[in-house]
Amino acid sequence: MSDIMKTNTVDAKSREKISVSDFDFQGAKAEAIQDLTRMDPKDRQQLLMAGVDVNQKERSATYLHMNHSNVHCSSCRPGVEVLDIQQALDTYDHLPEYYWKAVDPEKDEYTRAVAETLHGGYFIRTEKGAKITEPVQSCLFIKGENVGQNVHNIIVVEEDSELNIITGCAVSHDVKAALHLGVSEIYIKKGGKLSFTMVHNWGEEVHVRPRTVGIVEENGVFLNNYILLKPVKSAQLYPSLYLNGTGAVATSNSVIAAPPGSYVNSGSRVVLNAPHTRAEIIARTITTGGTIINPGHLVGNAYPCKGHLECKGLILQDGIIHAIPELEASVAGVELSHEAAVGKVAQEEIEYLMARGLDEDEATSTIVRGFLNVDIMGLPPELKQAIDQTIDEAGEEMF
Repeated sequence: MSDIMKTNTVDAKSREKISVSDFDFQGAKAEAIQDLTRMDPKDRQQLLMAGVDVNQKERSATYLHMNHSNVHCSSCRPGVEVLDIQQALDTYDHLPEYYWKAVDPEKDEYTRAVAETLHGGYFIRTEKGAKITEPVQSCLFIKGENVGQNVHNIIVVEEDSELNIITGCAVSHDVKAALHLGVSEIYIKKGGKLSFTMVHNWGEEVHVRPRTVGIVEENGVFLNNYILLKPVKSAQLYPSLYLNGTGAVATSNSVIAAPPGSYVNSGSRVVLNAPHTRAEIIARTITTGGTIINPGHLVGNAYPCKGHLECKGLILQDGIIHAIPELEASVAGVELSHEAAVGKVAQEEIEYLMARGLDEDEATSTIVRGFLNVDIMGLPPELKQAIDQTIDEAGEEMF
């Protein structure tokens, strides 16, 4: 290993290692908020950039967790139940089928911290056969300096039901440093379909450590989208999806931008454990000076099954993109493929647009927006408008 590679490896490990004890996990209680439109306008904007509409237009339910407290939980659509996780544990005898069944509480120091001190989180469950067309929106929000937040989320998509969730994570406009620890366990029953979109809007000194596992049964569908276009000190997430039923399908999309000072280790893993399962992992990454580690892992354990992994990155300014595609098969006949590329914006593309009246920055910005095109993610129209606005803001900061 070269000296440069050794230095980068050591730096990566130091950037990912944080001490939970450096943050305050006690005493940051928040009062209930009946009317979200009465929140501070700057905080409302932060929520919007995390995909959350405080007006709750065309939403089936809304959940907001602030610091260490559930502050808002409302549902206006039959067929879907939304509760604070602590209320759900009390109501359903500690949720023995789901609570800490997909994620091991001893996985690492972050899961142990959540298991030892639970602040809240959401429990979302559909009724069997329900088709919930309007999204459920949730937000895990930090409003307090140096606050540590522990949440545990559980989603259950019952048999033959459909659900769309937009979940935002954000900090208040005046927060600089914070730590978010989140555990999410997702269960999609036979014939169920979940579109799960996570939008992160953190801050320059915020550390983020989500731990997510999804389990998909026969003919279930899981569409998992992740968007991070704002600065973060460090983020480390690696959702693992298990296709355990015949005909199960999973698609994982991510769009990530890392400005100077940001360190993002974000990837996905899909394990195909049953015949006729299909999986696709697509990542679009951009660095303007930050570091992005982008692992992707497909595991084929049944025949027939198909999987494709695509990692593409653009380096716009000095920064690091480390794409790590992995394919693993344990039976004959599995079809797994990958495509990975890291590079720069092609000069001929810039010159083509400049010949049509754009200056160099405008041409580069147009190409980057096309590269980050979230249409491939199948986002609902109401969220896409907020994401487009985020891309525009990110573009202004990049150029």
